[in-house]
Amino acid sequence: MNSDVKLEDIVSLAKRRGFIWQGSEVYGGLRGTWDYGPLGVQLKRNIMNLWWQMFVDARDDMYGVDAAILMNQKVWQASGHVDTFTDPLVECSSCKGRFRADKLDDPNKCPTCGETDIFSEPKQFNMMFKTNVGPVADENSVSYLRPETAQGIFTNYKNVIDTFYPDLPFGLAQVGKAFRNEISPRDFVFRSREFEQMEIEFFVHPDRWQESFDHWVTECKRFFDALGLDPSMVHELEVPKDDRAHYSKRTIDFEFDYPIGREELMGLAYRTDFDLKNIHDNSGKNMEYRVKGSDETFIPHVIEPSFGVERALMAVLCSSYREDEQNGEKRVYLALSEHLAPVRYAVSPLLKNKPELVEKAREVYASLSKKYPGRVMWDDNGNIGKRYRRQDEIGTPECVVIDFDTLEDGTVTVRDRDTTKQNRKIIEEI
Repeated sequence: MNSDVKLEDIVSLAKRRGFIWQGSEVYGGLRGTWDYGPLGVQLKRNIMNLWWQMFVDARDDMYGVDAAILMNQKVWQASGHVDTFTDPLVECSSCKGRFRADKLDDPNKCPTCGETDIFSEPKQFNMMFKTNVGPVADENSVSYLRPETAQGIFTNYKNVIDTFYPDLPFGLAQVGKAFRNEISPRDFVFRSREFEQMEIEFFVHPDRWQESFDHWVTECKRFFDALGLDPSMVHELEVPKDDRAHYSKRTIDFEFDYPIGREELMGLAYRTDFDLKNIHDNSGKNMEYRVKGSDETFIPHVIEPSFGVERALMAVLCSSYREDEQNGEKRVYLALSEHLAPVRYAVSPLLKNKPELVEKAREVYASLSKKYPGRVMWDDNGNIGKRYRRQDEIGTPECVVIDFDTLEDGTVTVRDRDTTKQNRKIIEEI
């Protein structure tokens, strides 16, 4: 990674090349919301697919679920979110701006108008989006856009037990949207009001939680490696008791050196039996697990690895951003891993005004598209040098060019993104 990369560099590239745009931009935007263009959608999908392959498909102790976004209000009452899911809010008496008190650079100076000593006393602001379900808006119809995917997993724990009766330890995994009415969304997609989570609730015997916790520390690091993150930029923070969530007995935050500073990439928490016990006590349903072949019963404890898709994506973009010089000109490129790059191959005819080259290039494009569906791009816009630069910026590992030699011997030019070296290869070799 270029250590001098700035957030503005990432934001500019993301907008210019169709990764990420401001939400509702044509109407002036909506703060804290982002739209993903063709390349951003594919990069997100590749990250989520990688996570699912590693932690669900490749394991025999993991079950996937997809819970509803809207849930019975009792879920959030029992979990403590209605009472405790808050951030401290202050208001500037001069410009009326509202800010999260614990994230102000200067607690005595308004970041908008610059006035000093004009903040109100902090008050707790609940970050859940409140809504009503059905035609009647009253206290019985209240629901919330879920602020996390975890509770949808916990409410389906008994369904999985009753349906599959898995051996402990086992996990439930979910990828999905979550919503938080952030007081001060900021830093591009790092802190927004609508985002996606990749979460696991791993159910364990109460006496063996440490073993599973250590296992997931290793697994998290393995995922960071698969994302291509520089290990020297990933840090473990043992969260002190006073800073942990109310449900956690131990938490490790994995932090990443973003351009905005060292910030949380994902969290690993030991939630004890807090959530299942709440459901057990408040729903009237038995959440105990009976060990097969014995009379031993208990409410399982939980290890929770919680990954934010957008934070992972931002770390990937920052980690892969490169600048160098080619032929006396500055070049920007994304050194994305092949399995993450939105476009695996770009196919071009050397000259788009030569029908025989275009026809052959279309054949190669169709063949590669069958092998890499959705990840092969046709590119005949501009001269070949401009195409290379454009593909470098979006992280395409290799460009395939069909030229006149292709018509003679069936070989094509394959140009490597990182080295810019070009080699001749037989079409079938690709």
